[in-house]
Amino acid sequence: MPKLDTKVAIITGAGTGIGGGIARAFAREGARLVLAGRSMATLDATARELGGAEALVVPTDVTDERQVAALFARALQAFGRVDIVVNNAGVFDGGPLEELSLATWQHVLAVNLTGPFLCTREALRLMKAQGGGRILNIGSISAQVPRLESVPYSTSKHGLVGLTRAAALEGRTHGVVVSCLHPGNVLTERRQASAAPADQEPMMTADELAEVALVMTSLPLHVNVLESIVLPTEQLYIGRG
Repeated sequence: MPKLDTKVAIITGAGTGIGGGIARAFAREGARLVLAGRSMATLDATARELGGAEALVVPTDVTDERQVAALFARALQAFGRVDIVVNNAGVFDGGPLEELSLATWQHVLAVNLTGPFLCTREALRLMKAQGGGRILNIGSISAQVPRLESVPYSTSKHGLVGLTRAAALEGRTHGVVVSCLHPGNVLTERRQASAAPADQEPMMTADELAEVALVMTSLPLHVNVLESIVLPTEQLYIGRG
């Protein structure tokens, strides 16, 4: 039997990169999917890659409280429940701390931390009522070992660890399991098009990372991989620049 047979999963940032890889892995294992993101075109492109799996496309800005509520309402209307939520939508921006604008700081924190908060809040409400479920946050090794000039991004990923642990505590007596997957370098579309030195480092594919996300979300609800660090074998981690 497929590992996620008939499970309903919401994936944010599902149009590209890690989100697309997770959608493909979940579809292969029988999940019914709700694909969320800002771009209808990229979401539709992901949906076409799912080999006929049942998928609902819902354009969503995860920083908008009303749009997040509407996303979960659409999922419930279509499928009657939500078993898995993957908080994957994210952005990167940075630069020397003394030169960072407040707008840059607020944008990164809004997408990378407020978005997961809003989705986790909706998921907890729904999953407590239905008797359980899983929430998987996509963090980063920057939550342990930051790069230079990455203050907004690294701060947001450190905050995501706190959100994960606090939500796991609130959810555990209700069968709601919350976890965080910390990727190293992933060869996303943005990095494929980049000539930056950091984007020439060892990489893994989104599909390879998605295999770990699949393991973390397909375990029985009495088992939790609270946090997992996954990175290319040759990528610098301790002492990286």
